[in-house]
Amino acid sequence: MNQKIIVVLFLLLAVCYVSEAQVVGNDFPELEAETVEDEVVVLPEATKGKFTLLGLAYSKKSEDDLNSWFSPVYNKFIREGGGLFSGFGHDVNVYFIPMFTGINAAATGTAKNKALKNIDAKLLPYILFYKGKLKPYKDALEFEKKDVPYFFVLDAYGKIIYATSGKFTDKKMSEIEDVLE
Repeated sequence: MNQKIIVVLFLLLAVCYVSEAQVVGNDFPELEAETVEDEVVVLPEATKGKFTLLGLAYSKKSEDDLNSWFSPVYNKFIREGGGLFSGFGHDVNVYFIPMFTGINAAATGTAKNKALKNIDAKLLPYILFYKGKLKPYKDALEFEKKDVPYFFVLDAYGKIIYATSGKFTDKKMSEIEDVLE
């Protein structure tokens, strides 16, 4: 199940590197994405009222780093009965967002179809597809390197309270847990 998710997303994604210190405290920019069923989700508006973890990627070269996040995030935030902070009453949104920009935007439909066929239905609600311009997000979120994934924790109002990029580490997960307490 998780392996299929990883393979599909990594074939589709392209990713960036965050200037963490400079984006923390900023509002997350409005981003309109779609579910596999073509339902529009506008972030951060759709997640207001809850903490949210977002993973954004726009380059296939980020595949290994993004892959390193799937199991830990799934086990801590998504898995039924095993969610992070379930004993503390936190309700955390999680979304992985492949970003299709430029010439790759045409592949969005194909990516959705592959996701429908290859990803466990329980995980599909946590994947959103963005098709559009990259520059506004590169500027607002300070993507510096396209070959790494970027992760942001938003507070209940859509403000960035934590940002990181690259491969998963226990230290990064611990930092995420700290900002959610």
